[in-house]
Amino acid sequence: MSDETSRVTKLEEIVAHQAKTIEELSDQLAEQWKVVEQTRAKLDRLMERFLSLEEQSLEAPAITRPPHY
Repeated sequence: MSDETSRVTKLEEIVAHQAKTIEELSDQLAEQWKVVEQTRAKLDRLMERFLSLEEQSLEAPAITRPPHY
C-alpha cells in the first residue's frame, strides 16, 4: 500500500470513529433532555401542590389557647 493510500485509510478510520462518537453523544443528549423535561414537569406539579397547601394553611382557623388555660 502506498503512503498516500495509507493516509487516506487512516483518515477514513478517524472520521468513522468520530461519526460514531457524535452519534453516541447525540443519543445521550436526547436521553438527558427527556430527564430534564420529566424533572421540570415534576417540579411544576410540586410547586402547584405547595401553593395549594400554602393557600389552605392561610384559610385555616387561627390557633387559640385551649379553654383549660
